Amino acid sequence: MTGRNVLLILFAVLCQTVLCQTHGWRFDVQAAEPETISFQRHIKPLFEQHCLKCHGPTKQKNGFRVDSPKNLLSGGDSGEPAIIPGSAKQSYLIKLVTGADPDLVMPPKGNRLAKSEIDMLRAWIDQGGKMSNPTGEPAVQKTDHWSFQPIVRPQPPDTDGMPVANPIDSFMAAKLTAAGLHRSQPADRVTLIRRLYFVMHGLPPTPMEIERFVNNSNDNAYAGIIDRVLKSPRYGERWAQHWLDLVRFGETEGFETNRERPNAWPYRDYVIQSFNSDKPFDQFVREQLAGDALEADVATGFLVAGPHDIVKSPDVNLTLMQRQDELADLINTTGTAFLGLTLGCARCHNHKFDPVSQVDYYALQAVFAGVQHGERPISLPVDAATRRAELTKQAEKLGGQLDQITGVRKAVSPLNNLERLQPTKARFIRFTVLATNNGANPCIDELEIFAGDKNVALAEHGAKPTCSSTLPGYAIHKLEHINDGKSGNSHSWISNERGKGWIQIELAQPELIDRIRWARDRAGRFADRLPVRYVIEAATEDATEDRRWRQIASSDGRRSHNGTTSTTARYRFNHLPAQQAQRAGELLAELQKTEAAINRVTQQTAYIGKFAQPGPTHRLYRGEPMAKREEVTPDAVAAIGRLGLKKNSPEQTRRLRLAEWIVDRKHPLTARVLVNRLWQHHFGTGIVDTPSDFGANGRRPTHPQLLDWLASELIENDWSIKHIHRLILSSHTFQQANLPRSDHLKVDADSRLLWRFPPRRLEAEAIRDSIVSVSGAIDLKMGGPGFSGFEVQKENVRHYFPKKLFGPGDWRRMVYMTRVRQERESVFGIFDCPDLSQVVPNRSRSTTPLQALNLFNSRFVMQQAGLFADRLKSQAGDRRAGQLQLAFQLCYGRQPQDDELSDALEVAARHGMATVCRAILNSNEFLFIP
Repeated sequence: MTGRNVLLILFAVLCQTVLCQTHGWRFDVQAAEPETISFQRHIKPLFEQHCLKCHGPTKQKNGFRVDSPKNLLSGGDSGEPAIIPGSAKQSYLIKLVTGADPDLVMPPKGNRLAKSEIDMLRAWIDQGGKMSNPTGEPAVQKTDHWSFQPIVRPQPPDTDGMPVANPIDSFMAAKLTAAGLHRSQPADRVTLIRRLYFVMHGLPPTPMEIERFVNNSNDNAYAGIIDRVLKSPRYGERWAQHWLDLVRFGETEGFETNRERPNAWPYRDYVIQSFNSDKPFDQFVREQLAGDALEADVATGFLVAGPHDIVKSPDVNLTLMQRQDELADLINTTGTAFLGLTLGCARCHNHKFDPVSQVDYYALQAVFAGVQHGERPISLPVDAATRRAELTKQAEKLGGQLDQITGVRKAVSPLNNLERLQPTKARFIRFTVLATNNGANPCIDELEIFAGDKNVALAEHGAKPTCSSTLPGYAIHKLEHINDGKSGNSHSWISNERGKGWIQIELAQPELIDRIRWARDRAGRFADRLPVRYVIEAATEDATEDRRWRQIASSDGRRSHNGTTSTTARYRFNHLPAQQAQRAGELLAELQKTEAAINRVTQQTAYIGKFAQPGPTHRLYRGEPMAKREEVTPDAVAAIGRLGLKKNSPEQTRRLRLAEWIVDRKHPLTARVLVNRLWQHHFGTGIVDTPSDFGANGRRPTHPQLLDWLASELIENDWSIKHIHRLILSSHTFQQANLPRSDHLKVDADSRLLWRFPPRRLEAEAIRDSIVSVSGAIDLKMGGPGFSGFEVQKENVRHYFPKKLFGPGDWRRMVYMTRVRQERESVFGIFDCPDLSQVVPNRSRSTTPLQALNLFNSRFVMQQAGLFADRLKSQAGDRRAGQLQLAFQLCYGRQPQDDELSDALEVAARHGMATVCRAILNSNEFLFIP
């Protein structure tokens, strides 16, 4: 176009504009509406020409077809969605056809798409990528696999007159009859009670318990024993072990440093207590995923129970991959433990067997994206906080009485210090530190100021703190922690001056105060930085005015504490008259008991994870952290249900909503998976013998109707685990004899149809516990920090060496032994103890020479055999026949036969009773569940 033509066009436009304005004419220029792209008229012919040969109904390279809405949205095997509806720019299909990925240009052969065709594809995707559904497939993956179908309670089948104790026997009998088999005779009473105790407690019954049951002719005798077994605290210890295996709980970090987690044990205690209290399983699940929202802080130890690589790489790619591995561990554990789904298989591509897309995986990752490894203080539940307040008040009263008798004030304590005052009106209270017990920067965890029973210093009551200085760079040591209502080192203030500094509280209004309480660390972990010389002053005037401070309390340092937490260090009575000294001693004993009770309910720090609001979560192409694709919304497995969350939903809400989805009564997997695990630990194998894989790659159930009946029974009985225990234990199926029969073995060699009770060897923990039980050495103390099976060389990288000497501290139940990753306890670890870095739904059962050698020659077993011999002599006297009879009763629940007694007497005469005890502890009758 020439310059003259351009001028003519501009002149015409100008004239037209002037005419319009002069005569009021209207002249509208409207952009043409973009053409709506139809899949049938525009896109389908394009796909048929260029794509269907390799990605259509008859052939699907990489599991992908372009005529399937599901594949276009999910991406076939790769998990890379071909289109992102509404965004052609982010759609992988456009990158392929434009050659943006030179290694994967599509189509690979023949003519490429023309620019007009590519523009049409872009427009179609930007308009939403709508398409008809020629394959009839829904956009969300579905499945007809049995485990994804709703749980429907079946009717127990008719047994044709075969005796049944409950519907379990009906379902079992139907299968046996169909296979031409029949149930075995009932087990004798000794066998039955020993089986019950080993399965439920992991310990043998005492001779007295056996005798009482054998001689009890009451029809309800066995039901009574079941009740006693389930009420015993030993039950929770036994069944917690199974759960700890399943959730890969360990008390070291793993990886190359493998450092200790000294505060991981509260989660173990939580699991034990949950089983003992028969906590409903749906609540158990909720608390482990979102206990911080449910006054069950310690339960979230589940989230961080796995290994954690604390060595971070300077390479951003490796650091991002480490984080992806942490989240993968959490997602996979959640999937296998609660749902029996291998969700981790969808990290890099759509699941090959189950309806779990890669988008589902990253939607779940968005749920957990705010979870970080680490410690945090355990918040006290309301009842515990109330109890602590009551006990603290009682302790203060006792301390005041002791002060009056002894005439000497208590030593300053890192745990608790009470300054009693004459009622004083004040609005400003200043605590000035003049010296600390170690010369370091002073630290105070909470400054409480009381007017009657009200702590008026709390920020929630309008009080404002100020200070001379705060040590910078510490998230746990801040000014606002001085009056936030939380105690312990993790919520404390530290001055930045060595040995001195002041903290001040301005109350919302003048108050008549009568006491001030403060401490260094009420959790009892730290005793350094303790103020020992200080002055506490009060004033009523505004801070901006010239005011007069009044000293209301002080310490000159002569009563400073030595850093221990013992009450006895505070008081001395030797200068008192006898009667006063006696009264003071009684008060001191009561005070010590009260303070011990306070410590039991006082806030502590535990390795239970930390939470923060996460940023956006993106689907990662092939799982590569640097290959981000579209942002995903926190959600569950779409084939089962949705969470209804938004991309910016609060972090805690995400976990709580996921927990609610998992335990929804209509969820097809959760109840089935749990009752299958319970069945597995009663009989050695589950109804589904792949207990953490209920997907298409797992095994089908041997008794599907029984599985659904048990699942519905669990839900209808408020998710009570003990209810399912009672049903199984009271069934004839559990009570039958264990003897083999050749004709039945030919049909069902593994006893999967349970025509007999399948005997099996005890696990490592039960073997060890049974040994220390019969030796009389067992310490049944529950809870608290565990004992170690190792001596630790504490370098940057921890080295664990098997312990060679054992004392009473090592004779607790093995569930309380510190669980060290990458190491196995030297004696019992080879009895198939799991790798604590991995989820272990069922332990392997091996038989090796090392097992026999350890059990016969290890120092631990030899020591226990000696203790066993001492016990026999102490309880049965010097007569060896009587000792052996007691040994057989303790270990086998029966008297020795004549030939057994004569052989044992001969060995004892030659080699001593300890040798006979070693032989008994190595026998199959002692080591197997009968």
